Amino acid sequence: METFSAEAFSTILAVVGAVIIVAALISGLVERTNFPQVAIFLALGAILGAPGLGLLNINLESPVLRVVATLSLALVLFTDAVGLNVREVRQHGILALRVLGPGTILSAALVALAGWWLLGLSLPAAIILGAALASTDPVLLRGFLRRRDVPPATRQALRLESGLNDVVLLPVVLVAMQFLGGASSQETDWGRMILNLFVLGPGAGIAIGLLAVATLDMVRRRVGVRRDYESLYSLGVAFAAFAAAEALHGSGFLAAFAAGLTIAALDVELCDCFLEYGETTAEMALLFTFVLFGSSLIWDGLAVLTMASLAFAVLVMLIRPLTFVVALVGSRLTRRDRALISWFGPRGLSSLLLVLLPVFAGLPGSEMLFALCCLVVLLSVVLHGGSLMFVGKGRRETQPQLAPATIEAAAPMPAPEAIRFFPTGTRNGSEDRLDVGDTISGSERITIGELQQRLQQGERVLVLDVRTERTYDEDNLNATGAIRLHPDDAVREAVRLRLPRDVLMVAFCA
Repeated sequence: METFSAEAFSTILAVVGAVIIVAALISGLVERTNFPQVAIFLALGAILGAPGLGLLNINLESPVLRVVATLSLALVLFTDAVGLNVREVRQHGILALRVLGPGTILSAALVALAGWWLLGLSLPAAIILGAALASTDPVLLRGFLRRRDVPPATRQALRLESGLNDVVLLPVVLVAMQFLGGASSQETDWGRMILNLFVLGPGAGIAIGLLAVATLDMVRRRVGVRRDYESLYSLGVAFAAFAAAEALHGSGFLAAFAAGLTIAALDVELCDCFLEYGETTAEMALLFTFVLFGSSLIWDGLAVLTMASLAFAVLVMLIRPLTFVVALVGSRLTRRDRALISWFGPRGLSSLLLVLLPVFAGLPGSEMLFALCCLVVLLSVVLHGGSLMFVGKGRRETQPQLAPATIEAAAPMPAPEAIRFFPTGTRNGSEDRLDVGDTISGSERITIGELQQRLQQGERVLVLDVRTERTYDEDNLNATGAIRLHPDDAVREAVRLRLPRDVLMVAFCA
């Protein structure tokens, strides 16, 4: 096992800082151009690794890779689960079954068949590779789902798939690993394996999820919890669930998912920070992992490039569209929705993390599986990542409603404590409209009663809906006459809508 020196620790710390800084600085560019963020961090890894400056020396035996990969997969599973809208899953259960059954599972089976036939892999190895390559990349997919030009039905189907497919594929990988070392079904302790996988792991996750929500709710009601610490709480729950299951010899990954799903099922009121911080932290971990892979490991895929492996990689790219076209036949989705859902199944970090499980277990032939997975991921970054730049460049337009005086007093509005009003005015004698770069200060809270009183007095008021995309999509109630501004780009959208500066603006976010 490779030692972890002080110099190596300093290098890793510097890389973590670089990932955070670069991710922040390029976030606006990535959003505007839709350039694949993953490609940037793979390139950063190549610059820092053996092909470039030689500052990173990461191999499959590196302890830092094992730690980062394990934490990343646990965070992905937890955030996918806690971000699920259980009511949406129930409401669109048929769609979920379509994308998970004939979509995900059939894709995994066909990829496994291609690996067995084209590459001569053993059946357990082919099943592991098929399951890993049926998983969608959370970084590329989240970037795509954040785009406001993505049709709601497409977003809904892909969100269901990304939230559920890893927990379907993970048990397949874990079970197939039992046979990769040459063990027969008679030698396998099926009772112990089922207990560890499907009882101890999920049970520990459910227990931690219930305890975490009950404790947070009690402390929040009696004492209060700061918003920033509530966001950190999500990470604590994920890691606690993982550790509890591992201590019981269960699957920590299934425990992390079960904890997140328990929180989602309880339908507790959590601030958006709870979900967003967990997702952001998971994304930073994933980008950091991409840097580690880009330093040397992912380029192993080019070392196994042959006619057979290239044909396999191309076939993997074609299998998903074919299976999802079949899976979505008879659904109420439009042709464009079906095309987008069928195409955007990028292979990336989830695939690499799943195929690393047998590598970390030291199973024979697992390094070849990892190299083949790397080849497919590189091709997917080029094809799926590149296509993001050319699909649907427009944005969902916000319809301005510039008749604030007609807002009904009885309109459904959020809770009073969620409303702020922002006094505005002219700035240095400039034109009396918002400008890019403006900041709004001196904010005060205003109750619904005070807002209604100002409206009755004939005061000009603009009501701004600045809820997060998640809250906005899930809620079918809207304040009458409210103008929708995306919170990540509120000032720019206000400029585009030419909102006046000389009116009272009331923004609500919950």
